[in-house]
Amino acid sequence: MPSERRCFIETWEAEAYRRNMAARTVPEAGRAKGKIALVTGAAQGFGFEIARDLALQGAHVILADVNLEGAQARANDIAHQSGQGRAIAVKIDVTDTQSIAAAIKEAVRMFGGLDVFISNAGILRAASVYEQAERDFDMVTAVNYKAYFLCVQKVAPILAVQHIAKSDYRSDIIQINSKSGLEGSNKNFAYAGSKFGSIGLTQSFALELVENGIKVNSICPGNFFDGPLWSDPEKGLFVQYLRTGKVPGAKSVEDVKKAYESKVPMKRGCRTADVMKAIYYLMEQHYETGQAMPVTGGQIMLN
Repeated sequence: MPSERRCFIETWEAEAYRRNMAARTVPEAGRAKGKIALVTGAAQGFGFEIARDLALQGAHVILADVNLEGAQARANDIAHQSGQGRAIAVKIDVTDTQSIAAAIKEAVRMFGGLDVFISNAGILRAASVYEQAERDFDMVTAVNYKAYFLCVQKVAPILAVQHIAKSDYRSDIIQINSKSGLEGSNKNFAYAGSKFGSIGLTQSFALELVENGIKVNSICPGNFFDGPLWSDPEKGLFVQYLRTGKVPGAKSVEDVKKAYESKVPMKRGCRTADVMKAIYYLMEQHYETGQAMPVTGGQIMLN
């Protein structure tokens, strides 16, 4: 066993730390009580809302984002709601291994370990196959696909050594994927391809890491219309899809939104609460790994 892992085991005080923190700040009840969770892409939108809900359910959270100032502001918001010491921010560039390692090291230094790693950071560049710039394709692939591998490679040893130190310990890696990881997406192939590939990573990681007490799953949400990914007035998907003509006949952003809402049997977009139910299920269910769980309002139905 490498010396750094042996040292970690010999000096591991995460359980004592969690008991002490729980006695002071963690709510008596909560689906994430006592958990330490790191969420990437947490400075805004979906990532921030995931981190906030985890904290409200009793977790200590690390908001990791390339935008450190934004992540710190959101961490302060969470601490104001849930209690001081319940949230911190760290800078992370998910395409850079040194940055990932430094963020994870800081999380472990502050909280004594990790229980849940949520790979949420992602980008989208919609374009026709005739027009997609190679640099945009490479960027989407780097952030959505390769970065998932890089993050798991750095976080898995921490989770694994905790299992060595305590044989009944279980941890979770949860990747926030997309319904576009389950079916193709017109004029959005770079994003869909990166998400399809990520499900292959999830299944492969799950097979390898199960012996270390690590469950690995993906969640495939439907369209999160209310977040900045879709609704940002300059870079959001509604604007991008209007510009690229992805919705025939659409004259405005509202036309694009209505077209997408009409595709969902439940006639609305996915919401944070919908995805949180899936996250908590995966955390609580010890007999589930390697899955790609759709949360799409019936838009995607698995065969």
